[in-house]
Amino acid sequence: MAKFELKLPKMGESVAEATITGWLKEVGDTIEADEAVLEIATDKVDSEIPSEVDGVLVEKLFDIDDVVQVGQTIAVIETDANVTSEASTPKAEPVKQNVVVESTPVAQVAQTVESAKVVAAPVISSGERFYSPLVKNIAKQENITQAELDTLPGTGKEGRVTKNDILAYLENRSSAPVQDEPKVVATQVNGTEKPKAAPAPIIASGDDEIIEMSRMGKLIAHHMVESVQTSAHVQSFIEADVTKIWNWRNKVKKDFAKREGENLTFTPIFMEAVAKALRDFPMMNISLQDNKIIKKKHINLGMAAALGNGNLIVPVIKDADQLNLVGMTKKVNDLAGRARENQLKPDDIQGGTYTVTNVGTFGSIMGTPIINQPQVGILALGAIRKVPAVVETEEGDFIGIRYRMFLSHSYDHRVVNGALGGQFVKAVKDYLEAWDPNREI
Repeated sequence: MAKFELKLPKMGESVAEATITGWLKEVGDTIEADEAVLEIATDKVDSEIPSEVDGVLVEKLFDIDDVVQVGQTIAVIETDANVTSEASTPKAEPVKQNVVVESTPVAQVAQTVESAKVVAAPVISSGERFYSPLVKNIAKQENITQAELDTLPGTGKEGRVTKNDILAYLENRSSAPVQDEPKVVATQVNGTEKPKAAPAPIIASGDDEIIEMSRMGKLIAHHMVESVQTSAHVQSFIEADVTKIWNWRNKVKKDFAKREGENLTFTPIFMEAVAKALRDFPMMNISLQDNKIIKKKHINLGMAAALGNGNLIVPVIKDADQLNLVGMTKKVNDLAGRARENQLKPDDIQGGTYTVTNVGTFGSIMGTPIINQPQVGILALGAIRKVPAVVETEEGDFIGIRYRMFLSHSYDHRVVNGALGGQFVKAVKDYLEAWDPNREI
C-alpha cells in the first residue's frame, strides 16, 4: 500500500491560495482517478479538485472554510499501486502561523491615537486551539480580540471555530448598544501602527431585512473599489451605425446555425472589431504595474458574462485577433454557456489584456464601466436602437430609420490620454460601420 498526497494545484497566474468550500468525499470513501474530491473557491472562480490516482481517502488535512496555499497537501489517498507523491514529506498539518506579538502598553497607544479605546492584537493559534486563516482575517477586520475568540464556542471538528460561528457572533454583537466613541484598531503600515476605525454598527429598523453579501459579492466589491482607487478613470463616448450588421445577421443567422450548430449573436461581431482596433492601437493593449508599462504581445479579450447566481465574471478569449468569425462565435458561446452553468475553469479567466461588457443586454444605452485591473481600458456596448437618423448619400442627405448604438470607453488616464482613448473607440466604430453586407462565412 502506498500513500499519495493530493495537493492544491496551480490555479492560474496571480492565484496563490483557495478556500475549501466543500468536501465531496469522506474518509474511507473509494476514489477513482479524475474523480472530484473537494470543491474550492478563489477570488476568481469556483472549481473542483480531482484525484490523480485510484484509492481510498484516508485523511483530510483541512476543513471547510480553511484557506490553502498552492502546493500544500490537502488530503492523503491510500493506493494499491506504488504511487509516489511529489513531496515525500511527513503527514502535513494545517498551516499554523506562529505570530510573535509584541505587547504594547495601552498608554503608549493612547499617546498616538487620543480616541483609541481598544487595540486588538493579531489572533494566533495556540497548541490547544487552531484558527484557520479565514477566521483570523475576519477577526482582524472586525477587531475581535484573542480573548473574545478563545471563548467563542466552535461547531467545527474538535471544537474549531468556523466562519459561520464567527459571523453568528458578529451578528449578535452588532445588536449591542452603540458606544459613544468608535473603537480604533491598530494596523501595521510599513512597520508603523496606523489607527483604523472599527466598522460602524448596522443600522436597520425592525422591518428591514439584513442580507449577508456572498463571498463572490464581497470580492467583486473589493476589486471595484480597488480599481477606482488605482486608476484615473475617464470616458469617451461615440455612436455607431450598425444597420449593415443588423441586416446581414438577420440574413445569415439561420444558415449559420444549421451549418455550424451555433447561434450567431452580435457579440462575436463586436469582439472581432475590438480585436482589430487593439491591433491598430497596441498601446491600449497594455498593463501598468509599479510605474512600468507592460506592452502585451497577445490580444486576449475579456468578455463580461453572467453567472447563474446573477454575478458577473470575465472569461477570456485568448488570441482573439487570430480567430475568424466562426471561431470567435464558437468561443463566445462556449465561455458564456459555461459561465451560466458555473463550469468555467481557472485558466478561462486568466490573462485578459482588454475587457468588453455588453450593458445593452440589460436595456442600457450606455454606461461607464470600471476598469478590470491591471488593464487600462474597458468598452461598454449599449443597446441597439432603431432611430431616425441623417443618412448621407451622393444625391444628398435624407432622414432614414437606422440601427444605432453607443460605445462607452473607460480608460486609465495615467497612461492613456484623451487622443488615444478617443481614437481607439472611433476605430471600433469605423470597423462596425464598414461591415460588408455581402460577407460570406
